[in-house]
Amino acid sequence: MNFLMVLLMSGSGGGGRESMGIFLWIFLLIGIMYFFFLRPQSKRQKEHRTMLQALKKGDRVLTAGGIYGTIVGEKEKENVIIIKIADNVKIEVAKDRVIQKV
Repeated sequence: MNFLMVLLMSGSGGGGRESMGIFLWIFLLIGIMYFFFLRPQSKRQKEHRTMLQALKKGDRVLTAGGIYGTIVGEKEKENVIIIKIADNVKIEVAKDRVIQKV
């Protein structure tokens, strides 16, 4: 913040055009950050949310812990799904910990 104030205060007596140029650069940097960082991240979050809503029984999934399994049930109130990972082995996983549908 202090660096920004020094840039704004420094300059020749006129100062009007230089400060406008600095503000233009600041807005340009904010725009670049939005289009390269924030927008793609929100797009990925939206895709992940729609994938989670579309999960159903029989889907093969990968969890955040690296476990592959098949969905055999769901507890909607608790936001938990039941995954079968082997014969007679079922685990409960928080629904938002599913990374992808395989």
